[in-house]
Amino acid sequence: MNTKLLHEDGIAYAAELIRAGEPVGMPTETVYGLACDAGNPDAVRKVFAAKGRPADNPLIVHIADLSEWAPLVTEIPPLAQKLAERFWPGPLTIILPRSERIPSVTAGGLDSVGVRFPAHPVAQALIRASGVPIAAPSGNRSGSPSPTTSAHMLADMDGRIPAILEGGSCLCGVESTVIVLDDAETVRVLRPGFVTPEQLGTVAERVIVDDAVLAQISPDTVVRSPGMKYKHYAPNAQVTLVQGGQADFLRYMQKHGGEGVTALVFDADVPACEALGIPCRPYGDTDEARAAAFFAALREADAEGVQHLYVRAPRTDGVGLAVYNRLIRAAGYDIVHAEAAADTL
Repeated sequence: MNTKLLHEDGIAYAAELIRAGEPVGMPTETVYGLACDAGNPDAVRKVFAAKGRPADNPLIVHIADLSEWAPLVTEIPPLAQKLAERFWPGPLTIILPRSERIPSVTAGGLDSVGVRFPAHPVAQALIRASGVPIAAPSGNRSGSPSPTTSAHMLADMDGRIPAILEGGSCLCGVESTVIVLDDAETVRVLRPGFVTPEQLGTVAERVIVDDAVLAQISPDTVVRSPGMKYKHYAPNAQVTLVQGGQADFLRYMQKHGGEGVTALVFDADVPACEALGIPCRPYGDTDEARAAAFFAALREADAEGVQHLYVRAPRTDGVGLAVYNRLIRAAGYDIVHAEAAADTL
């Protein structure tokens, strides 16, 4: 089977595929997703098979109108409603107890489901044309960098699914923020994204960032959000996350550079790297720019045959928290502190 690349005039055909139980590539403002009918267990299993995704990794369900939310969950607490009204449509997923309309396989065997209302017009049009809520994990092979263009998704999914809808480059570039409510006033961030803890704090009394956002968890831990448990977002190249200032980072790279080694750095670092002969690739000077460019940079490093990618770490506040979260998983928690390492050289 050859995977077709569809444009907006192909939305009706893509919707037919969804209703027939087939998976379809769908653009969103975060990353491209592998979409299927969330209520069809056989369709969901095809998504898991196409991705090579572990069955205990829950899928997020996408809607195209606030009225479509209530039938999917058993209740919508007031705080959840306020968050939805503030951030939907947009890159926020809210986890609540699931109703019987969501099969166990879609929820990864959990009694809860994450729901979001994407902002991308093509995603909304596909959901409306399909007439069903759509489950859609990122449209990559499990564990590899998420796709932020249709070309990225086609590279991973060609021959595995019938079609991908073209929707341009993704605006955000990282998956949605995933939250759960600890109580009537408290939001817990399970996966950071473009909706930041600081923004959530304008609606909720308390915002807690779960320990698993920045730390590795046990393989036997039951997780409520995608992206918490397994190694994710990783290119073929080995990735090492390097923390420290520019001078310490440059000294570290002079020691560890060599054939097949590239540094992924802030745009402002490029002149200094080039002056020292350190091969480098920029990925933005703001957290938002780094988020948008991150997965594409990982894929480009693979295309260039990079064997070891050293990445200068962003801050861990604002959107930087989302980039850092993806980085530590791409690196398999291989993190070094350049300043401390420089002292031992």
